[in-house]
Amino acid sequence: MAAEEQRALLDGDGDGDGDGGGDGNGGSPAPLRTLPAACDPRRLPHRLIVLSLMCFLGFGSYFCYDNPAALQTQVQRDMKVNTAQFMALYAWYSWPNVVLCFFGGFLIDRVFGIRLGTIIFSIFVCVGQVVFALGALFNTVWLMDMGRFIFGIGGESLAVAQNTYAVSWFKGKELNLVFGLQLSMARVGSTVNMNIMGWVYSRVQDLLGYTGPSTLGLALMIGGVTCLFSLTCALILAYLDRRAEKLLCKEQGKTGEVIKLTDVKDFSLSLWLIFIICVCYYAAVFPFIGLGKVFFIEKFSFSPQEASAINSIVYIISAPMSPVFGLLVDKLGKNIIWVLCAVITTLASHIMLAFTFWNPWIAMCLLGVSYSLLACALWPMVAFVVPEHQLGTAYGFMQSIQNLGLAVIAIAAGMILDTRGYLFLEVFFSACVCLSLIAVVVLYFVNHLTGGDLNWSAKKREKLQKAAASEAEEQERLRRQNEDDLAKLLPKADDFSLRNKYLSRLGAQLPDNDSSFLSTLAHRSVLK
Repeated sequence: MAAEEQRALLDGDGDGDGDGGGDGNGGSPAPLRTLPAACDPRRLPHRLIVLSLMCFLGFGSYFCYDNPAALQTQVQRDMKVNTAQFMALYAWYSWPNVVLCFFGGFLIDRVFGIRLGTIIFSIFVCVGQVVFALGALFNTVWLMDMGRFIFGIGGESLAVAQNTYAVSWFKGKELNLVFGLQLSMARVGSTVNMNIMGWVYSRVQDLLGYTGPSTLGLALMIGGVTCLFSLTCALILAYLDRRAEKLLCKEQGKTGEVIKLTDVKDFSLSLWLIFIICVCYYAAVFPFIGLGKVFFIEKFSFSPQEASAINSIVYIISAPMSPVFGLLVDKLGKNIIWVLCAVITTLASHIMLAFTFWNPWIAMCLLGVSYSLLACALWPMVAFVVPEHQLGTAYGFMQSIQNLGLAVIAIAAGMILDTRGYLFLEVFFSACVCLSLIAVVVLYFVNHLTGGDLNWSAKKREKLQKAAASEAEEQERLRRQNEDDLAKLLPKADDFSLRNKYLSRLGAQLPDNDSSFLSTLAHRSVLK
Protein backbone atom coordinates (compact mmCIF):
# COMPACT_ATOMS: atom_id res chain seq x y z
CA MET A 1 0.00 0.00 0.00
CA ALA A 2 2.82 2.40 0.88
CA ALA A 3 4.53 1.67 -2.43
CA GLU A 4 1.31 2.39 -4.32
CA GLU A 5 0.89 5.69 -2.45
CA GLN A 6 4.43 6.70 -3.28
CA ARG A 7 3.98 5.88 -6.95
CA ALA A 8 0.72 7.83 -6.96
CA LEU A 9 2.41 10.75 -5.29
CA LEU A 10 5.28 10.88 -7.75
CA ASP A 11 3.25 10.21 -10.90
CA GLY A 12 2.24 13.80 -11.68
CA ASP A 13 1.55 13.78 -15.46
CA GLY A 14 -0.56 10.68 -15.59
CA ASP A 15 0.94 9.59 -18.95
CA GLY A 16 2.59 6.52 -17.52
CA ASP A 17 6.10 7.52 -18.50
CA GLY A 18 7.24 7.38 -14.89
CA ASP A 19 9.12 10.62 -14.87
CA GLY A 20 6.47 12.39 -12.78
CA GLY A 21 7.07 15.61 -14.58
CA GLY A 22 10.27 16.09 -12.58
CA ASP A 23 13.76 16.65 -13.78
CA GLY A 24 15.05 13.32 -12.62
CA ASN A 25 17.59 14.94 -10.36
CA GLY A 26 15.84 14.72 -7.03
CA GLY A 27 13.56 17.70 -7.64
CA SER A 28 10.28 18.14 -5.84
CA PRO A 29 7.46 15.83 -6.87
CA ALA A 30 4.95 17.09 -9.40
CA PRO A 31 1.43 18.25 -8.40
CA LEU A 32 -0.63 15.44 -6.91
CA ARG A 33 -3.56 13.95 -8.78
CA THR A 34 -4.16 10.46 -7.39
CA LEU A 35 -4.14 10.81 -3.59
CA PRO A 36 -7.17 12.44 -1.95
CA ALA A 37 -6.50 15.85 -0.39
CA ALA A 38 -6.98 14.48 3.14
CA CYS A 39 -4.27 11.86 2.49
CA ASP A 40 -1.73 14.08 0.74
CA PRO A 41 0.92 15.45 3.14
CA ARG A 42 1.40 18.58 1.02
CA ARG A 43 -2.28 19.55 0.80
CA LEU A 44 -4.07 21.79 3.30
CA PRO A 45 -6.74 19.29 4.49
CA HIS A 46 -4.10 16.75 5.50
CA ARG A 47 -1.97 19.39 7.23
CA LEU A 48 -5.04 20.60 9.14
CA ILE A 49 -5.52 17.05 10.40
CA VAL A 50 -1.88 17.03 11.53
CA LEU A 51 -2.35 20.44 13.18
CA SER A 52 -5.36 19.15 15.13
CA LEU A 53 -3.35 16.19 16.39
CA MET A 54 -0.50 18.52 17.40
CA CYS A 55 -2.85 20.74 19.39
CA PHE A 56 -4.45 17.79 21.21
CA LEU A 57 -1.02 16.24 21.84
CA GLY A 58 -0.55 18.37 24.97
CA PHE A 59 -4.22 18.58 25.98
CA GLY A 60 -4.01 15.69 28.44
CA SER A 61 -0.88 16.91 30.22
CA TYR A 62 -2.26 20.43 30.68
CA PHE A 63 -5.63 19.05 31.79
CA CYS A 64 -4.09 16.82 34.47
CA TYR A 65 -1.39 19.28 35.57
CA ASP A 66 -3.95 21.33 37.50
CA ASN A 67 -6.00 18.40 38.79
CA PRO A 68 -4.85 19.22 42.34
CA ALA A 69 -5.99 22.86 42.01
CA ALA A 70 -9.43 21.78 40.76
CA LEU A 71 -9.79 19.33 43.66
CA GLN A 72 -7.92 21.18 46.42
CA THR A 73 -10.69 20.82 49.01
CA GLN A 74 -11.22 17.15 48.22
CA VAL A 75 -7.49 16.31 48.20
CA GLN A 76 -6.80 17.95 51.55
CA ARG A 77 -9.93 16.46 53.16
CA ASP A 78 -9.70 12.92 51.77
CA MET A 79 -5.93 12.53 52.08
CA LYS A 80 -5.75 14.44 55.39
CA VAL A 81 -2.83 16.62 54.28
CA ASN A 82 -2.02 20.24 55.10
CA THR A 83 -1.48 22.94 52.50
CA ALA A 84 2.31 22.48 52.39
CA GLN A 85 1.88 18.78 51.58
CA PHE A 86 -0.76 19.66 49.02
CA MET A 87 1.51 22.18 47.27
CA ALA A 88 4.29 19.59 47.26
CA LEU A 89 2.30 17.90 44.48
CA TYR A 90 3.22 20.86 42.26
CA ALA A 91 6.79 20.90 43.55
CA TRP A 92 7.29 17.25 42.64
CA TYR A 93 6.18 18.03 39.10
CA SER A 94 8.80 20.79 38.82
CA TRP A 95 11.81 18.99 40.36
CA PRO A 96 12.66 16.71 37.38
CA ASN A 97 12.35 19.63 34.97
CA VAL A 98 15.10 21.54 36.73
CA VAL A 99 17.39 19.09 34.92
CA LEU A 100 15.33 17.81 31.99
CA CYS A 101 14.95 21.26 30.44
CA PHE A 102 18.59 20.96 29.37
CA PHE A 103 18.23 17.48 27.88
CA GLY A 104 14.71 17.27 26.42
CA GLY A 105 15.83 18.57 23.02
CA PHE A 106 18.97 16.40 23.09
CA LEU A 107 16.90 13.25 23.75
CA ILE A 108 14.58 14.08 20.86
CA ASP A 109 17.40 14.95 18.42
CA ARG A 110 20.05 12.36 19.25
CA VAL A 111 18.48 9.46 21.19
CA PHE A 112 14.80 8.79 20.46
CA GLY A 113 13.90 10.89 17.44
CA ILE A 114 10.79 13.05 17.32
CA ARG A 115 8.27 10.23 16.79
CA LEU A 116 9.52 7.74 19.38
CA GLY A 117 10.37 10.57 21.79
CA THR A 118 6.83 11.96 21.63
CA ILE A 119 5.34 8.52 22.30
CA ILE A 120 7.72 7.88 25.22
CA PHE A 121 7.00 11.24 26.85
CA SER A 122 3.25 10.69 26.38
CA ILE A 123 3.59 7.32 28.09
CA PHE A 124 5.38 8.99 31.02
CA VAL A 125 2.46 11.42 31.32
CA CYS A 126 -0.06 8.56 31.31
CA VAL A 127 1.87 6.42 33.78
CA GLY A 128 2.42 9.41 36.07
CA GLN A 129 -1.30 10.21 36.16
CA VAL A 130 -2.17 6.56 36.84
CA VAL A 131 0.34 6.35 39.69
CA PHE A 132 -1.00 9.66 41.05
CA ALA A 133 -4.55 8.27 41.00
CA LEU A 134 -3.45 4.96 42.57
CA GLY A 135 -1.77 6.90 45.39
CA ALA A 136 -5.11 8.50 46.17
CA LEU A 137 -6.96 5.19 45.76
CA PHE A 138 -4.63 3.46 48.24
CA ASN A 139 -4.52 6.50 50.56
CA THR A 140 -0.73 6.81 50.12
CA VAL A 141 0.59 10.37 49.84
CA TRP A 142 4.15 9.40 48.89
CA LEU A 143 2.79 7.41 45.94
CA MET A 144 0.88 10.48 44.77
CA ASP A 145 4.12 12.47 44.98
CA MET A 146 5.92 9.83 42.92
CA GLY A 147 3.16 9.95 40.34
CA ARG A 148 3.54 13.71 39.99
CA PHE A 149 7.31 13.26 39.62
CA ILE A 150 6.84 10.75 36.78
CA PHE A 151 4.19 13.01 35.24
CA GLY A 152 6.68 15.91 35.32
CA ILE A 153 9.31 13.87 33.47
CA GLY A 154 7.00 13.60 30.48
CA GLY A 155 5.07 16.88 30.66
CA GLU A 156 7.69 19.50 29.84
CA SER A 157 9.57 17.32 27.34
CA LEU A 158 6.28 16.60 25.56
CA ALA A 159 5.89 20.35 25.02
CA VAL A 160 9.35 20.40 23.38
CA ALA A 161 8.30 17.53 21.10
CA GLN A 162 5.07 19.36 20.25
CA ASN A 163 7.02 22.43 19.13
CA THR A 164 9.42 20.26 17.12
CA TYR A 165 6.53 18.71 15.19
CA ALA A 166 5.20 22.21 14.49
CA VAL A 167 8.54 23.35 13.04
CA SER A 168 8.76 20.18 10.95
CA TRP A 169 5.33 20.57 9.34
CA PHE A 170 4.83 24.33 9.16
CA LYS A 171 7.15 27.10 8.02
CA GLY A 172 7.40 30.89 7.97
CA LYS A 173 4.34 32.92 8.91
CA GLU A 174 2.30 29.74 9.43
CA LEU A 175 4.50 28.87 12.40
CA ASN A 176 3.45 31.84 14.54
CA LEU A 177 -0.21 30.92 14.12
CA VAL A 178 0.50 27.26 14.88
CA PHE A 179 2.35 28.11 18.09
CA GLY A 180 -0.53 30.39 19.09
CA LEU A 181 -3.09 27.65 18.46
CA GLN A 182 -1.06 25.14 20.46
CA LEU A 183 -0.83 27.53 23.40
CA SER A 184 -4.55 28.26 23.18
CA MET A 185 -5.41 24.56 23.21
CA ALA A 186 -3.17 24.09 26.27
CA ARG A 187 -5.11 26.81 28.08
CA VAL A 188 -8.38 25.18 27.01
CA GLY A 189 -7.20 21.96 28.67
CA SER A 190 -6.45 23.79 31.92
CA THR A 191 -9.80 25.60 31.79
CA VAL A 192 -11.82 22.43 31.17
CA ASN A 193 -10.03 20.76 34.08
CA MET A 194 -10.83 23.60 36.47
CA ASN A 195 -14.52 23.49 35.64
CA ILE A 196 -15.19 19.79 35.18
CA MET A 197 -13.13 17.83 37.74
CA GLY A 198 -15.28 18.97 40.67
CA TRP A 199 -18.34 17.69 38.80
CA VAL A 200 -16.56 14.38 38.05
CA TYR A 201 -15.76 13.96 41.75
CA SER A 202 -19.42 14.61 42.64
CA ARG A 203 -20.64 12.00 40.15
CA VAL A 204 -18.20 9.40 41.51
CA GLN A 205 -19.34 10.29 45.02
CA ASP A 206 -22.97 9.74 44.02
CA LEU A 207 -22.03 6.39 42.49
CA LEU A 208 -20.10 5.13 45.52
CA GLY A 209 -22.26 6.82 48.13
CA TYR A 210 -19.37 8.25 50.15
CA THR A 211 -16.32 10.51 50.00
CA GLY A 212 -12.74 9.48 50.69
CA PRO A 213 -9.55 8.31 49.00
CA SER A 214 -11.41 5.83 46.78
CA THR A 215 -13.66 8.56 45.40
CA LEU A 216 -10.68 10.85 44.80
CA GLY A 217 -8.64 8.09 43.16
CA LEU A 218 -11.43 7.13 40.76
CA ALA A 219 -12.02 10.78 39.83
CA LEU A 220 -8.32 11.25 39.07
CA MET A 221 -8.31 8.01 37.06
CA ILE A 222 -11.20 9.30 34.96
CA GLY A 223 -9.24 12.54 34.41
CA GLY A 224 -6.36 10.40 33.16
CA VAL A 225 -8.47 9.41 30.14
CA THR A 226 -7.40 12.72 28.59
CA CYS A 227 -3.77 11.53 28.81
CA LEU A 228 -4.72 8.34 26.94
CA PHE A 229 -6.39 10.52 24.32
CA SER A 230 -3.18 12.52 23.91
CA LEU A 231 -1.15 9.29 23.68
CA THR A 232 -3.46 8.15 20.88
CA CYS A 233 -2.82 11.45 19.10
CA ALA A 234 0.94 10.86 19.50
CA LEU A 235 0.67 7.41 17.89
CA ILE A 236 -1.42 8.67 14.95
CA LEU A 237 0.89 11.65 14.50
CA ALA A 238 3.93 9.37 14.46
CA TYR A 239 2.33 7.24 11.73
CA LEU A 240 1.42 10.27 9.60
CA ASP A 241 4.88 11.79 10.04
CA ARG A 242 6.59 8.53 9.07
CA ARG A 243 4.28 8.22 6.06
CA ALA A 244 5.05 11.80 4.97
CA GLU A 245 8.76 11.14 5.38
CA LYS A 246 8.54 8.20 2.97
CA LEU A 247 6.29 9.90 0.44
CA LEU A 248 8.02 13.29 0.39
CA CYS A 249 11.52 12.10 1.27
CA LYS A 250 11.64 14.68 4.08
CA GLU A 251 13.82 14.42 7.15
CA GLN A 252 12.51 13.74 10.62
CA GLY A 253 12.02 16.93 12.62
CA LYS A 254 14.66 18.08 15.11
CA THR A 255 14.63 20.69 17.84
CA GLY A 256 17.88 22.28 16.70
CA GLU A 257 18.80 22.97 20.31
CA VAL A 258 22.49 23.11 21.20
CA ILE A 259 23.10 23.03 24.95
CA LYS A 260 26.52 24.04 26.28
CA LEU A 261 26.61 24.69 30.01
CA THR A 262 29.90 26.56 29.58
CA ASP A 263 27.92 29.30 27.81
CA VAL A 264 26.43 30.33 31.16
CA LYS A 265 29.57 32.26 32.05
CA ASP A 266 29.06 34.44 28.97
CA PHE A 267 25.47 35.44 29.83
CA SER A 268 24.99 39.21 30.00
CA LEU A 269 23.50 41.18 32.90
CA SER A 270 20.38 41.81 30.81
CA LEU A 271 19.80 38.07 30.43
CA TRP A 272 20.17 37.45 34.18
CA LEU A 273 17.63 40.21 34.83
CA ILE A 274 15.24 38.49 32.40
CA PHE A 275 15.70 35.27 34.41
CA ILE A 276 14.84 37.11 37.65
CA ILE A 277 11.72 38.63 36.09
CA CYS A 278 10.62 35.21 34.86
CA VAL A 279 11.08 33.40 38.19
CA CYS A 280 9.58 36.12 40.41
CA TYR A 281 6.61 36.74 38.14
CA TYR A 282 5.52 33.16 37.54
CA ALA A 283 6.02 32.40 41.25
CA ALA A 284 3.13 34.79 41.91
CA VAL A 285 0.84 33.28 39.27
CA PHE A 286 0.95 29.47 39.16
CA PRO A 287 1.13 28.80 42.94
CA PHE A 288 -1.68 31.32 43.42
CA ILE A 289 -3.87 29.46 40.92
CA GLY A 290 -3.01 26.22 42.69
CA LEU A 291 -4.41 27.65 45.95
CA GLY A 292 -7.00 29.99 44.45
CA LYS A 293 -10.15 27.87 44.67
CA VAL A 294 -10.25 27.66 48.45
CA PHE A 295 -9.16 31.31 48.68
CA PHE A 296 -12.25 32.45 46.79
CA ILE A 297 -14.48 30.14 48.82
CA GLU A 298 -13.19 31.38 52.17
CA LYS A 299 -12.72 35.11 51.53
CA PHE A 300 -15.54 35.85 49.09
CA SER A 301 -17.98 33.09 50.10
CA PHE A 302 -18.11 31.66 46.57
CA SER A 303 -19.62 28.27 45.88
CA PRO A 304 -17.17 25.59 44.70
CA GLN A 305 -18.46 25.97 41.13
CA GLU A 306 -18.08 29.77 41.20
CA ALA A 307 -14.61 29.44 42.73
CA SER A 308 -13.52 27.01 40.01
CA ALA A 309 -14.86 29.32 37.32
CA ILE A 310 -13.07 32.43 38.58
CA ASN A 311 -9.88 30.49 39.26
CA SER A 312 -9.81 29.38 35.61
CA ILE A 313 -10.43 32.85 34.15
CA VAL A 314 -6.67 33.41 33.77
CA TYR A 315 -6.46 30.45 31.39
CA ILE A 316 -9.72 31.37 29.64
CA ILE A 317 -8.39 34.86 28.83
CA SER A 318 -4.97 33.53 27.87
CA ALA A 319 -6.38 31.15 25.23
CA PRO A 320 -7.60 33.81 22.77
CA MET A 321 -5.41 36.72 23.92
CA SER A 322 -1.98 35.08 23.62
CA PRO A 323 -1.98 35.08 19.78
CA VAL A 324 -3.40 38.63 19.75
CA PHE A 325 -0.75 39.98 22.11
CA GLY A 326 1.94 38.10 20.23
CA LEU A 327 0.94 39.84 17.03
CA LEU A 328 0.75 43.20 18.83
CA VAL A 329 4.26 42.91 20.30
CA ASP A 330 5.63 41.79 16.92
CA LYS A 331 4.12 44.83 15.22
CA LEU A 332 5.02 47.48 17.82
CA GLY A 333 8.17 46.24 19.59
CA LYS A 334 9.00 48.01 22.89
CA ASN A 335 9.22 44.69 24.76
CA ILE A 336 10.39 46.14 28.07
CA ILE A 337 7.46 48.57 28.18
CA TRP A 338 5.00 45.73 27.62
CA VAL A 339 6.65 43.64 30.36
CA LEU A 340 6.54 46.64 32.70
CA CYS A 341 2.81 47.12 32.04
CA ALA A 342 2.14 43.43 32.65
CA VAL A 343 4.07 43.37 35.94
CA ILE A 344 2.40 46.55 37.27
CA THR A 345 -1.05 45.21 36.36
CA THR A 346 -0.29 41.90 38.10
CA LEU A 347 0.84 43.76 41.22
CA ALA A 348 -2.40 45.76 41.21
CA SER A 349 -4.38 42.50 40.91
CA HIS A 350 -2.71 40.92 43.94
CA ILE A 351 -3.11 44.12 46.01
CA MET A 352 -6.82 44.20 45.16
CA LEU A 353 -7.25 40.56 46.15
CA ALA A 354 -5.28 41.04 49.37
CA PHE A 355 -6.63 44.30 50.78
CA THR A 356 -10.09 44.82 49.26
CA PHE A 357 -13.39 43.00 48.98
CA TRP A 358 -14.07 44.31 45.49
CA ASN A 359 -15.54 41.87 43.03
CA PRO A 360 -12.60 39.46 42.45
CA TRP A 361 -13.58 39.01 38.80
CA ILE A 362 -12.00 42.41 38.13
CA ALA A 363 -8.65 41.45 39.64
CA MET A 364 -8.62 38.01 38.02
CA CYS A 365 -9.43 39.39 34.57
CA LEU A 366 -6.57 41.88 34.95
CA LEU A 367 -4.32 39.01 36.01
CA GLY A 368 -5.34 36.99 32.94
CA VAL A 369 -4.61 39.87 30.57
CA SER A 370 -1.25 40.70 32.18
CA TYR A 371 -0.20 37.03 32.27
CA SER A 372 -0.89 36.68 28.54
CA LEU A 373 0.92 39.93 27.73
CA LEU A 374 4.04 39.10 29.74
CA ALA A 375 4.46 35.69 28.11
CA CYS A 376 4.37 37.28 24.63
CA ALA A 377 6.83 40.07 25.51
CA LEU A 378 9.29 38.43 27.91
CA TRP A 379 10.31 35.16 26.26
CA PRO A 380 11.26 36.66 22.85
CA MET A 381 13.66 39.09 24.59
CA VAL A 382 16.10 36.26 25.19
CA ALA A 383 16.79 36.08 21.44
CA PHE A 384 17.70 39.80 21.45
CA VAL A 385 20.46 39.51 24.08
CA VAL A 386 21.93 36.08 23.27
CA PRO A 387 23.85 34.96 20.16
CA GLU A 388 22.04 32.37 18.10
CA HIS A 389 24.44 29.58 19.04
CA GLN A 390 23.63 30.13 22.74
CA LEU A 391 19.83 30.23 22.43
CA GLY A 392 19.35 26.57 23.35
CA THR A 393 21.39 26.99 26.52
CA ALA A 394 19.68 30.29 27.43
CA TYR A 395 16.14 28.96 27.06
CA GLY A 396 17.03 25.71 28.77
CA PHE A 397 18.53 27.59 31.70
CA MET A 398 15.52 29.92 31.86
CA GLN A 399 13.08 27.01 32.02
CA SER A 400 15.29 25.23 34.54
CA ILE A 401 15.41 28.06 37.06
CA GLN A 402 11.71 28.75 36.44
CA ASN A 403 10.89 25.19 37.51
CA LEU A 404 13.28 25.47 40.44
CA GLY A 405 11.60 28.69 41.55
CA LEU A 406 8.11 27.21 41.15
CA ALA A 407 9.05 24.15 43.21
CA VAL A 408 10.50 26.20 46.07
CA ILE A 409 7.77 28.86 46.04
CA ALA A 410 5.01 26.22 45.94
CA ILE A 411 6.26 24.65 49.17
CA ALA A 412 6.86 28.08 50.76
CA ALA A 413 3.35 29.22 49.82
CA GLY A 414 1.83 26.14 51.42
CA MET A 415 3.79 26.68 54.64
CA ILE A 416 2.82 30.38 54.78
CA LEU A 417 -0.85 29.53 54.32
CA ASP A 418 -0.72 26.89 57.07
CA THR A 419 0.89 29.24 59.58
CA ARG A 420 -0.15 32.78 58.59
CA GLY A 421 -3.27 32.65 56.41
CA TYR A 422 -4.30 34.09 53.08
CA LEU A 423 -3.47 37.74 53.84
CA PHE A 424 0.20 36.99 54.44
CA LEU A 425 0.19 34.70 51.42
CA GLU A 426 -1.07 37.52 49.19
CA VAL A 427 1.54 39.86 50.68
CA PHE A 428 4.16 37.23 49.84
CA PHE A 429 2.95 37.00 46.23
CA SER A 430 2.92 40.81 46.00
CA ALA A 431 6.52 40.87 47.24
CA CYS A 432 7.50 38.43 44.48
CA VAL A 433 5.88 40.68 41.89
CA CYS A 434 7.69 43.71 43.41
CA LEU A 435 11.01 41.93 42.93
CA SER A 436 10.04 41.30 39.33
CA LEU A 437 9.12 45.00 38.97
CA ILE A 438 12.50 46.10 40.33
CA ALA A 439 14.25 43.77 37.88
CA VAL A 440 12.24 45.25 34.97
CA VAL A 441 13.21 48.82 35.95
CA VAL A 442 16.88 47.85 36.28
CA LEU A 443 16.69 46.07 32.91
CA TYR A 444 15.29 49.23 31.32
CA PHE A 445 18.23 51.34 32.49
CA VAL A 446 20.84 48.66 31.75
CA ASN A 447 19.45 48.30 28.23
CA HIS A 448 19.44 52.10 27.78
CA LEU A 449 23.01 52.56 29.06
CA THR A 450 24.44 49.69 27.02
CA GLY A 451 22.63 50.66 23.83
CA GLY A 452 20.66 47.42 23.73
CA ASP A 453 17.74 46.77 21.41
CA LEU A 454 15.24 45.32 23.90
CA ASN A 455 13.10 48.45 23.85
CA TRP A 456 13.38 49.33 20.18
CA SER A 457 10.24 49.77 18.15
CA ALA A 458 9.53 47.12 15.55
CA LYS A 459 10.13 49.64 12.73
CA LYS A 460 13.52 50.68 14.10
CA ARG A 461 14.58 47.07 14.62
CA GLU A 462 13.51 46.15 11.08
CA LYS A 463 15.30 49.18 9.63
CA LEU A 464 18.56 48.39 11.44
CA GLN A 465 18.31 44.72 10.52
CA LYS A 466 17.95 45.66 6.86
CA ALA A 467 20.90 48.05 7.14
CA ALA A 468 23.01 45.32 8.76
CA ALA A 469 22.00 42.83 6.06
CA SER A 470 22.86 45.35 3.33
CA GLU A 471 26.24 46.05 4.92
CA ALA A 472 26.97 42.32 5.15
CA GLU A 473 26.04 41.87 1.49
CA GLU A 474 28.28 44.79 0.49
CA GLN A 475 31.21 43.38 2.44
CA GLU A 476 30.67 39.99 0.80
CA ARG A 477 30.55 41.63 -2.64
CA LEU A 478 33.80 43.52 -1.97
CA ARG A 479 35.47 40.36 -0.74
CA ARG A 480 34.51 38.47 -3.88
CA GLN A 481 35.59 41.38 -6.06
CA ASN A 482 39.00 41.49 -4.37
CA GLU A 483 39.39 37.75 -4.88
CA ASP A 484 38.52 38.10 -8.56
CA ASP A 485 40.97 41.02 -9.01
CA LEU A 486 43.70 39.08 -7.25
CA ALA A 487 43.06 36.04 -9.43
CA LYS A 488 43.46 38.19 -12.55
CA LEU A 489 46.82 39.56 -11.34
CA LEU A 490 48.28 36.15 -10.51
CA PRO A 491 50.05 34.24 -13.33
CA LYS A 492 48.42 31.04 -14.43
CA ALA A 493 49.98 27.80 -13.31
CA ASP A 494 50.21 26.61 -16.97
CA ASP A 495 52.33 29.66 -17.84
CA PHE A 496 54.73 28.85 -14.99
CA SER A 497 54.94 25.24 -16.12
CA LEU A 498 55.76 26.10 -19.76
CA ARG A 499 58.33 28.72 -18.72
CA ASN A 500 60.07 26.32 -16.33
CA LYS A 501 60.20 23.56 -18.94
CA TYR A 502 61.77 25.96 -21.45
CA LEU A 503 64.37 27.18 -18.96
CA SER A 504 65.25 23.67 -17.87
CA ARG A 505 65.85 22.61 -21.48
CA LEU A 506 68.25 25.51 -21.86
CA GLY A 507 70.01 24.32 -18.70
CA ALA A 508 69.14 27.44 -16.79
CA GLN A 509 68.64 27.32 -13.05
CA LEU A 510 65.20 28.36 -11.75
CA PRO A 511 65.23 31.50 -9.56
CA ASP A 512 64.57 31.02 -5.86
CA ASN A 513 61.71 33.51 -5.88
CA ASP A 514 59.87 31.37 -8.45
CA SER A 515 60.00 28.30 -6.26
CA SER A 516 59.02 30.29 -3.17
CA PHE A 517 56.12 31.86 -5.07
CA LEU A 518 54.93 28.42 -6.18
CA SER A 519 55.17 27.11 -2.62
CA THR A 520 53.13 30.10 -1.45
CA LEU A 521 50.41 29.30 -3.97
CA ALA A 522 50.42 25.70 -2.83
CA HIS A 523 50.11 26.82 0.80
CA ARG A 524 47.14 29.03 -0.07
CA SER A 525 45.45 26.19 -1.90
CA VAL A 526 45.77 24.00 1.19
CA LEU A 527 44.18 26.72 3.35
CA LYS A 528 41.21 26.93 1.02
